[in-house]
Amino acid sequence: MNTLFGLRNNRKLAALTAVAFIGVSALGATTAHAASAPEAAVKTVAQAPELTEQALLRGSTKGSYFWDDASGRQGDTGMPAIGKPMQKGLFSSPSWPLGTEGYVIYNGKKAKFFIGDRGPGTPSDRGVMLDIDGKTFAELTGGKWNTDTLTVENNGGHGHIDIEYVVTKWGDGPGTKGAPQPFSSGAWRG
Repeated sequence: MNTLFGLRNNRKLAALTAVAFIGVSALGATTAHAASAPEAAVKTVAQAPELTEQALLRGSTKGSYFWDDASGRQGDTGMPAIGKPMQKGLFSSPSWPLGTEGYVIYNGKKAKFFIGDRGPGTPSDRGVMLDIDGKTFAELTGGKWNTDTLTVENNGGHGHIDIEYVVTKWGDGPGTKGAPQPFSSGAWRG
């Protein structure tokens, strides 16, 4: 069993995953992506050739989800900090520079992101360092996005998930490069 992603009896995928994580820098060059609207489709790791992008930072953390569409539902506060409308692939970080790009992996599924907002707030003091847009969170966890309630349903009750993250490009907005830091640290001002 490949314990990294909980995949069973798939040696080819396990080998691809190991090569991707161990040799990312050696396998490929960095590719540029527009921070305004990256392709954020959730794919299995085997379907994701962009794993050869150069990794600037990788690690693991807990992720939650949000949807900040300025409707006032679910406590959202308005337009995301980057000044672009809420969209699939727009994640929130308590410390990374706005515009930072990368991808997350959960249970063998991969989703691209760009940092477009700040948060999670208080949960970051408890190790929840990424807020994933609700639509992507639903796809990663096998749930369904409810546009009326702005919640993820039918995903077994997952509100926080353990994810692997890879940063492929640092943004040029305010924030601090490096390991994620809690919102209370003020690193988002950087």
